Amino acid sequence: MKTKEEIRQWRKLRIRKKVKGSNERPRLTVFRSSSHIYAQVINDEMQKTLFATSSLSPELKDISGNKTEVAKKVGALVAKICLEHNIDKVVFDRNGFVYHGRVKALAEAAREAGLQF
Repeated sequence: MKTKEEIRQWRKLRIRKKVKGSNERPRLTVFRSSSHIYAQVINDEMQKTLFATSSLSPELKDISGNKTEVAKKVGALVAKICLEHNIDKVVFDRNGFVYHGRVKALAEAAREAGLQF
């Protein structure tokens, strides 16, 4: 019997076969732990992480609220950083997580802040 993590890894590999980041459209990937959420913008052609942010970032360290509200703020922050670096289009990689709850909140907040998926 497979664990939840093994099932998520299979889903992640299936998604990553199709989703690739480039110079024009880097990949915005999300990782969700039990208490925090992380977002990275990655250029797969150069195999380089352009920048990353999380609920542990200094800008968001003192923010209170439930985990979904924090995920919204992380999404808005990653969109702000992308727009500062002249990146307005990204490819969204949910990293094997279901598009629901905190992952969905982060994606929608990034869209509202100006990113195009």
